[in-house]
Amino acid sequence: MNHAITTTELFLLAMAIIFAVPYLVWRVFRTDYWAPLVVVQIIAGILLGPGVLGKAVPEFHATVFTPDVITALNGVAWWAVMLFVMIAGIELDLRKAWLNRRETGVTAGLALGVPLAFGAIVAAGMLGFDGWIGPEGHRWQFVVGVGMACAVTALPILILFMEKLELLRSQMGQRILRYASLDDIAIWGVLALVLMDWERIGRQAAFLLAFGVACVFFRKLMRAIPMRDRWYVMLIWLAVCAFGADWAGLHYMVGAFLAGVVMDAEWFEQELMDLLRHHVLLVVMPVFFLSTGLRTSWDVGGSAVFLAAAALLVASVAGKLAGVRIAGRILRWKPGEASIIGWLLQTKALIMIIFANILLDKAIITNETFTALLLMAVASTMLTIPMVAPKLRASRFPDTAVDLGRVADNGPGR
Repeated sequence: MNHAITTTELFLLAMAIIFAVPYLVWRVFRTDYWAPLVVVQIIAGILLGPGVLGKAVPEFHATVFTPDVITALNGVAWWAVMLFVMIAGIELDLRKAWLNRRETGVTAGLALGVPLAFGAIVAAGMLGFDGWIGPEGHRWQFVVGVGMACAVTALPILILFMEKLELLRSQMGQRILRYASLDDIAIWGVLALVLMDWERIGRQAAFLLAFGVACVFFRKLMRAIPMRDRWYVMLIWLAVCAFGADWAGLHYMVGAFLAGVVMDAEWFEQELMDLLRHHVLLVVMPVFFLSTGLRTSWDVGGSAVFLAAAALLVASVAGKLAGVRIAGRILRWKPGEASIIGWLLQTKALIMIIFANILLDKAIITNETFTALLLMAVASTMLTIPMVAPKLRASRFPDTAVDLGRVADNGPGR
């Protein structure tokens, strides 16, 4: 008796592929030193997308990744990425940044501004060719958006990498977190400006006003209730803020970040928050990577996409290293510090992919530009540990020694 495969069965088959393929590659080929599992998952998402698997075996791709399955996957991906961005907002510690405001401001400003300028130059060059700017994007939005994508530091992935390198709790590690935290706020602020819809300015003003008032009552509530209830109220708050931001035209991920940034990390046990972040990465974020891969495109030509990705990678890495080096000279850092800090801060990974997804959702960039940015983010992230680990081993800074033999096995799934 013939059985017509159902959407539920196709969804479960897609989920099995999403989790099995990157895990097997990561474990069998022991890629953790140069490509941690999170990076392999991003690459797998690209390979499982229409640009690679879809062209290699189009019938299989069309059979498994039907519109209904993609819709279901997108729902999981939306919630996953909102949780991830909210946690990134919670982890920001503005008080430490304020206590060290001169050092933090100079470093964060140069670490953000220089790669942004380098990336904007590349973006301006891309405007000379067809196929890069989206149908709803203005030229200034494209230049600033792509430039900012080159300046992004992925704070949550940076934390995972510093844990792997046993650097997180060192003095240098805490300094790097301050720089990345301040840049994180600037990145989301610039994104809100890029997304500003003057036709919906009334809605956006209403949302920001309502959000400000709600924050006062929300913070009082969170302080008053037991810690076990805060986790549940946090999720309600996330959904409401994301809805409000999307309704106002700012995008639900901007709302997710705002939901997190107004919460104090001490409201939650740090160990449990770390576990939540790790579990979100393990359980649901791979679905986001696959849904991201399904949006890649090579319609302007594969060579053109790779060329754009290479130019953006050079702008991103060179800009970040140059900016941090200038900061090191101004602040009179020890020799070698700027190089280690610069290579860590150029980690892109998830936050840049999230950033690029928003630009694509708003049709400011095309799928081809998105693909180039995605390739740049993957390459940037893969460079981090191979470049930093030997520098840490050779450094003379306290609390920064690293055993290269332990890096590859420092934490499951990272």
